[in-house]
Amino acid sequence: MPPLKLRFNFSGFPHCCYCCSTPKIPSFTSFQSEANIKSTMDRLTSAARLMIVSDLDYTMVGCCSLGCSDSPKMLQHPCRILQNMHYFGESNMLLVAGGVFEPFLRYAAVTYMRLSLQVDHHDSENLSLLRFNALWEANYRENSLLVFSTGRSPTLYKELRKEKPMLTPDITIMSVGTEITYGYSMFPDDGWEAFLNDKWDRRIVTEETKKFRELTLQSETEQRPHKVSFYVQKDKAQDIMKTLSKRLEQRGLDVKIIYSGGMALDVLPQGAGKGQALVYLLKKLKSEGKLPNNTLACGDSGNDAELFSIPDVYGVMVSGYYLLIPCTSIIVLFCCSVLLLSVVLFTLQVANAQEELLQWHAANAKDNPKVIHATERCAAGIIQAIGRFNLGPSTSPRDVTNMSDCKMENFVPAYEIVKFYLFIEKWRRGEIENSDLYLSNLKAVCRPSGTFVHPSGVEKSLEECVNTLKKCHGDKKGKQYRIWVDQVLPKQVGSDSWLMSFKKWELSGEDRQCCITTVLLSSKNVTVADGLTWTHVHQTWLQGVESASDSTTWFF
Repeated sequence: MPPLKLRFNFSGFPHCCYCCSTPKIPSFTSFQSEANIKSTMDRLTSAARLMIVSDLDYTMVGCCSLGCSDSPKMLQHPCRILQNMHYFGESNMLLVAGGVFEPFLRYAAVTYMRLSLQVDHHDSENLSLLRFNALWEANYRENSLLVFSTGRSPTLYKELRKEKPMLTPDITIMSVGTEITYGYSMFPDDGWEAFLNDKWDRRIVTEETKKFRELTLQSETEQRPHKVSFYVQKDKAQDIMKTLSKRLEQRGLDVKIIYSGGMALDVLPQGAGKGQALVYLLKKLKSEGKLPNNTLACGDSGNDAELFSIPDVYGVMVSGYYLLIPCTSIIVLFCCSVLLLSVVLFTLQVANAQEELLQWHAANAKDNPKVIHATERCAAGIIQAIGRFNLGPSTSPRDVTNMSDCKMENFVPAYEIVKFYLFIEKWRRGEIENSDLYLSNLKAVCRPSGTFVHPSGVEKSLEECVNTLKKCHGDKKGKQYRIWVDQVLPKQVGSDSWLMSFKKWELSGEDRQCCITTVLLSSKNVTVADGLTWTHVHQTWLQGVESASDSTTWFF
């Protein structure tokens, strides 16, 4: 089994077609300018402080597209709805959550496409996710691991990354636990793939499933080397699962059949699944002496039940919400859940979860006193769970009204980075007073001789940048404008200095820009209360990303 540190690198993200009108991250094919951003495992010299293993749709993110293996699979991303129209067949009937409805196919498809841009009304600016992002980068990124575990295929996962301000995970588990990849480039785990090949033959699975007329293949993107996915009516699912399992066993295969979302049926190798993938990762980390002190996981549907089956699990349920679809009186329940683990693993379970997970919980964990309910939704529920189980800091910098009130015992360079860019965002959104005192404080943390190299190559003094910022107070007020940082990794290069490397993202309306940023911070002649001194900032546009149309409004 190769060491994890060999699996983390950053080389590229293949471009995926995307046709929603939501803000887009520009396509790019390589990440070679990220050389200063260290690979994940290289920075861990001992046990990870915390590992968060989070489902995505309705858990980490409020979900902007209606589709993946973690939600009723027919309600897919609008791009997928049209691709899957063959599913309705000659009968031209719409199947949702196991129910069959009259032939309003064209109207239904249009309805879903419209609603895909309207879900999660309570968090249209992704504040819950941005709060988690700030907390993670300020307090956890350096010595912890972020794992996304999703039923989505790589294609749908990449589409979600274009839609939401998601951080870069250290590890990604996709396709219902059949694929494990590392880093931004999503480098595959060959050991996991080899393990899943035992008693698995996709050709035989295809042959046997063709004998069931009730099974309808999902779209091509959802068919993976170790996953064959179908739609099936709810009242047919259990009988098909029993019969199919026996037939595949008779042909020498050892498979697992998972039914989720009230209509999605996945055939996987017996060793696959989100739970087994997590166990595999924990064993791998343990073999390298990096087993996390605590692990936090999140889930909401049947394919997440395995996560709850891991021994010594503590749990918290995050409240969900209803989504009404005005199509022949169809009402579909969506939910948001969080699940916690800790080496004593903390787990969270789902409030208003998919029916199959609720059934599992009632049968297996109903009387478990270690399962609690969170009152916050989605990523905010994860933050709440961190605090409830005392896993570490649980106050997001975005929740701090006055940054000057932050009392730190030691210098925390990553926190300084997050705090700095939050100030820029709030200043331009007009959320803080237009006061010379704020700018004086900003100048105080910038070395008088400090320099800023703009992504365009133009060099300015940090003091000049602060003076220019004064003219921009409130210029983004009432607009969709957010700044977040990703992969904030510090490297101490002297007794009193740190070289920080990270990606700075900026959203303005529908345009997203990103640059690779390096910052030199110094603690020379300052106290913790004063904050670290910014001595140099250098930025380059992320390769493949168009430069800002108005470079004068791009700060630091």
